[in-house]
Amino acid sequence: MCTCGRSQCLRVSGYGDIIIVVVMVVVVSSVSSIKALWETRIRKISQDREEEHRRRAPRDKASARLGVGVWEDRALLARLRKKLQTEDGRLVLRLEQEEWRSLPPCAVHLAQVQELHMHRTGLQALPSFIHSFHSLLVIDLSRNAVAHIPKEIGKLSRLRELLLSYNRLSSVPEELGLCESLERLELAMNRDLSALPLQLKSLSRLQHLDLSMNDFSEFPECLLDLPTLEWLDLGGNQLQHLPDDIYRMEKLHTLWLQRNELEKLPDSISCMASLETLVLSSNKLRDIPPLMEGMSRLRFVNFRDNPLTLEVTLPPRTPQRPEKKRGMKRRTRRKTTGRCLEKSLCSCTSTSPGKEPSPSSTCTVPTTSKHLV
Repeated sequence: MCTCGRSQCLRVSGYGDIIIVVVMVVVVSSVSSIKALWETRIRKISQDREEEHRRRAPRDKASARLGVGVWEDRALLARLRKKLQTEDGRLVLRLEQEEWRSLPPCAVHLAQVQELHMHRTGLQALPSFIHSFHSLLVIDLSRNAVAHIPKEIGKLSRLRELLLSYNRLSSVPEELGLCESLERLELAMNRDLSALPLQLKSLSRLQHLDLSMNDFSEFPECLLDLPTLEWLDLGGNQLQHLPDDIYRMEKLHTLWLQRNELEKLPDSISCMASLETLVLSSNKLRDIPPLMEGMSRLRFVNFRDNPLTLEVTLPPRTPQRPEKKRGMKRRTRRKTTGRCLEKSLCSCTSTSPGKEPSPSSTCTVPTTSKHLV
């Protein structure tokens, strides 16, 4: 052994080759271990980089999309701002005959808009962020493809008019009853609309309601409790009867019920003290409540195209007395005028063109002095 005391310096004469072999094995083993260690570390680093790349890729794409989205929103907002107008002191956003299948979220930056008009744009839904337009007084989305009204519309406490005729609505949210300022509601021609939520009776200021050309088979109960309703159109539905307590609609002055399936009217209709116009054409009515003759404010009634059974016989023509020529002409003119008036209010069963009805002719016209059509 060497005087340094290290085993590596062992020297034995005659055994030099053995010592060299041992040292070479140790060196080769150390290099292999170090190489394997570095290779493991390199693989780990590569895997970490790949994992980080995979994690960052969606974020990068999202960032790229976000960047594109920001520019698109700016372009849309600029486009919307060009459509702003001031009409009668109100800020109006009017979009007509342009493609707007949805109202972009960037529109919330126009929260000061007071009227929103979108006609024939292909709009498919009223956005849920509509409540952000807290200044809205009028929403007119007629003639689109709107199939849904979000419940957030109930937050528009200042809304006065909601016009959604000629769309694809099948229901109305009960939250609409929270629009305490609503005065005008139009839901005509939605086809699949067949009922209204009872909560709409809370619309204490509603005056005008159009539900024509829908699928109502029952008179909506909530309408009976609307205290200020004056004008109602339920024409073009499937109504088979009217409620017995229809007289509760005390303020109603115009009622359109044409093209329904009504076979009779309740006697209580005569208690509708404010009713002035009643349209009942193209139904299945066979008689008219006699009590209607006592409706002092009723001015216009339309019973055309109903199978009424009430018969009125025209009086026979009386022979004319020989009188002065001038006086006879005057009376003849009066008589002809009277018969023409009767003919305009009825459908005679035996009348030839250019001739007056025969004495046996019958007419389906009620005996009342009011304007009947």
